[in-house]
Amino acid sequence: MSKEFSDPSPVTPVQPVQLGPDDSFQFRCHKGIACFNKCCENIDIMLAPYDVLRLKKRLGLSARDFLDNFTRDFQMDGHGMPGLKLATKEESPACVFLTPEGCGVYTDRPSACRYYALGLLSMRKKDSPADEDSYFVVKEDHCLGHLQPKTQTVRDYRKEQGLEDYDAINREWRQIVLKKRSGGPAVGKPSERSLELFFLASYDLDGFRDFISTPGFTELFELDPAEKQALIDNDEELLRFAFRFLKQALFGEITIPVSSEAAEKRRERYRRRVEQLKRDAAERKVLDQDKQYESLKDE
Repeated sequence: MSKEFSDPSPVTPVQPVQLGPDDSFQFRCHKGIACFNKCCENIDIMLAPYDVLRLKKRLGLSARDFLDNFTRDFQMDGHGMPGLKLATKEESPACVFLTPEGCGVYTDRPSACRYYALGLLSMRKKDSPADEDSYFVVKEDHCLGHLQPKTQTVRDYRKEQGLEDYDAINREWRQIVLKKRSGGPAVGKPSERSLELFFLASYDLDGFRDFISTPGFTELFELDPAEKQALIDNDEELLRFAFRFLKQALFGEITIPVSSEAAEKRRERYRRRVEQLKRDAAERKVLDQDKQYESLKDE
């Protein structure tokens, strides 16, 4: 059952009707339509982790090469949570993959492109353990697809656009982002290291694969050798594991078994570092006081 949004903006292309999976809408995009490619000529496309994975594999690039050449960074919130947007052409705001024939990476296009002309809204009610997805129609002035005589349900459109595989993986990541945003002071401001790990686990999958093979990671986390090899061999499984790691790194959820002995060693090293920092600070204070007294002698 569709529901009316309250107080819709009079200038937004978003239609003020919230849709469920079995609600219908009218839309069809095809090569013969007069507005073909118009939606790709001025883009602002946020990339989710599975988008990055599919595109870098399509182009035969490492994650780092893809990130450097086909994306741009932005901050998703006031705490600096890193996000990615698809790059545009140097001479225009058009998608970097746009060709006269249409999308140059169509079978591996990002989820935002697959959803068009639908929008996805994920919300979590207070005290709810999971977020809820709803959908809405986006009608931009240039788009003639809404006049085409084709009506389908949201569920059928998502299936036709190949979104099921994308959402199956990206949904968990969206939940992490949503929890971080909705947690506010309860979650707190992430450390710089946490933000670096978020970027690594979300977007740089090749770098994350190297990360889980480091001695420090191997010492701290208890992974079955067969499971670890599966992560190294399978990008999709590695990405799902990366989300488990993010829940542990950002929220303290124990999603990966930790070696108690290794954890205690890390805590002990941390305590020693803190104590050393305190000693260093005390020594600097004494030296500063000595310098002050020395300067008094010279007066």
